[in-house]
Amino acid sequence: MKLSLRFVLPLILVLAGIAYVVTPLVDQLTLRWFVRDIDMRSSLIANTVQEPLLELLASGRKAKIVNLFNRISKDERLYAIAYCATAKDAALLSRTLPKEIRCANLDQWEGPRDHLLLSAQGPLHVAVKAMASETAPEGRLVLVHDMKFVTLRSAETKRYVFYFFMGLAVVISLITVIIAQLSWRGWMAGVRALLRGEGLLVWQQGSEAQPKQSEFKPIARDLQRLIRELESESRTRDEGQVTWSADALRAILHGELRGEDVIVVSNREPYIHQRMDGHIEVQRPASGLVTALEPIMRACSGTWIAHGSGTADREVVDKDDRIAVPPENPAYKIRRVWLSKEEEAGYYYGFSNEGMWPLCHIAHVRPIFRSSDWEQYVAVNRKFAKAVVSEAKTKNPIVLVQDYHFALLPKMIREELPDATIITFWHIPWPNPESFAICPWRDAVLEGMLGSSILGFHTQFHCNNFVDTVDRFIEARVDRESFNVSFGGKLTAVRRYPISIAWPPEAEMVQKPVADCRSEIRQLNNLPPEHKLGVGVDRLDYTKGIMERFRAIERLLELNPEWIGRFSFVQIAAPTRTGIEEYQHHETQVREMAARINVRFGLNGPPPIVLKVQHHEPREVYEYFRASDLCFVSSLHDGMNLVAKEFVAARDDDRGVLILSQFTGAARELPESLIVNPYDADQCAAALHMALTMPADEQRDRMRLMRGLVAEFNVFRWAGRMLLDAAAMRRRSKLGERNGREER
Repeated sequence: MKLSLRFVLPLILVLAGIAYVVTPLVDQLTLRWFVRDIDMRSSLIANTVQEPLLELLASGRKAKIVNLFNRISKDERLYAIAYCATAKDAALLSRTLPKEIRCANLDQWEGPRDHLLLSAQGPLHVAVKAMASETAPEGRLVLVHDMKFVTLRSAETKRYVFYFFMGLAVVISLITVIIAQLSWRGWMAGVRALLRGEGLLVWQQGSEAQPKQSEFKPIARDLQRLIRELESESRTRDEGQVTWSADALRAILHGELRGEDVIVVSNREPYIHQRMDGHIEVQRPASGLVTALEPIMRACSGTWIAHGSGTADREVVDKDDRIAVPPENPAYKIRRVWLSKEEEAGYYYGFSNEGMWPLCHIAHVRPIFRSSDWEQYVAVNRKFAKAVVSEAKTKNPIVLVQDYHFALLPKMIREELPDATIITFWHIPWPNPESFAICPWRDAVLEGMLGSSILGFHTQFHCNNFVDTVDRFIEARVDRESFNVSFGGKLTAVRRYPISIAWPPEAEMVQKPVADCRSEIRQLNNLPPEHKLGVGVDRLDYTKGIMERFRAIERLLELNPEWIGRFSFVQIAAPTRTGIEEYQHHETQVREMAARINVRFGLNGPPPIVLKVQHHEPREVYEYFRASDLCFVSSLHDGMNLVAKEFVAARDDDRGVLILSQFTGAARELPESLIVNPYDADQCAAALHMALTMPADEQRDRMRLMRGLVAEFNVFRWAGRMLLDAAAMRRRSKLGERNGREER
């Protein structure tokens, strides 16, 4: 033992000294990286605002400049932004500049000097960019970034470096001491064997060899667990720097959830088999849910349980109602659940889409609740719960429950599989408590959802609404700091997971050049080659704001008649829920409005509106995206809206303009789009005119920023965050069980 201490203590001291020396070097290197990144960010912001700023300066609209600066400075790291026309003039600024920075002393912040300022407000990064105009040839733009986050991360880096070296010292010391002990024991055993005349070979190959090797197993197991935990923490901490892809998601599943049983449950299936003219045709439905989840299942290779709604679905499944998909390269299985016409009418058309859908969207359509619909909703949820239990290969599968069709399913699964990890994602908005109180079975819906281990929404606003609703109506303990709800002895984590699309898009979606798409789409719709084209892609649903969109186009042609005969808008509207009277009435209104506008403005030329009420395959939709000059998303209320992100993904030419409703979750993520209130026809018409006249370089700058965000915050990141949270929850559960056994 004394010999071991003589080795261990110097080793710990030496590594502590190395950690003490290395930590400042790492700190300086990290600071240089952050300063370089902030410099690049400042240049990008300056290039982006240069043109609108110069236009406002030329017109002398200082109030507009201040408003522009105020909008830009909402970025949490941008502390202040100002413009100095000359060294003697007062600055136009968004917030109060630190007193150390004035127009008269900006020279010290230019060039390759140190751009850091230690002010009373904390460390700041100051960047000065030339922004000359005809009226102010010496004009300069000042961008001040808050560097407090660097201090926090620097402290965290120092702490982790020190902990790393200390942990390394402990591990090396432990391994060295154990090896020394084993070597000493082995040498003594060999000496005893020689004295007994058995020879060294007996010790090396005899019955004692196996016990010696087994002593290393606990150490190896602990080391592997430590490495996995460190990698998991690193992924979580540096998530913004991870390139999320299908391969990265598979790595998470292999490393964090290796061998786990992954099941997805949704009403809509990702592939529908329809009998068409004597043959079976495979269709992919127009659904944001399918768009988001289908790439995930390709990566997971799990089982997707869904309602079999196609006319040929029964013909292609096996005896267990399963089929491998995608057809061209099977990667996972669909388990189809069959519903009677009565079940579908009550569960889907009735309670889900005449009740919950308008209720949650706060649409101007009155929700309808019938007790018969509720009975079918309960019965169908129970039928899907039985399907999950039958498909589960283990007692603790990971079940991803999708959307408002299955509010009761989490609790039902929990009753049959208590150890399951249930992640429920609500794809539509969650209303405020007063609105949700309309539902006659509100308590049962909430209790069903709280059977989830994790409950996800698109935005924090929807998370807040849900927690407020639970707090108002049922007896549950709500922790608003951690956003956990304790109900029935189980904990539900309420989290924000903004959904997205796969990145990069599939090669077949963007393989046709943009020029060819523009030419072919215009020929297909009998439009001139240089005709301006807009596109909208939606299900024919009253929440999508299609009629508001048409009113905006009509108002554009009224205010700017020069676009008559030069601009057309293609509205792709996939039929949906045609069995519901409100949807039938909505389709009639949409068709009548399009016809009226075309008669008014299109008698002597191309029609202003080209309405296509039919299903389009994703490849066809992408061709329209690539052929169009703008995309208009005018949803009256939407959880996220993935059409906006698909349009951005389709534009690898960095052209095109996105007009986006402020009532979509996507509006919070894509501020470079033209954000509008779809109820304001004049504002929307102005946005259409601005999009049609936007210079190519501004289109490029906006589109590049949006494409960068969609690439980083893609669907694999969405799924990866949920699965990482599920893995951490399962680790904590296993640790609690192990500690409980040890205490007993």
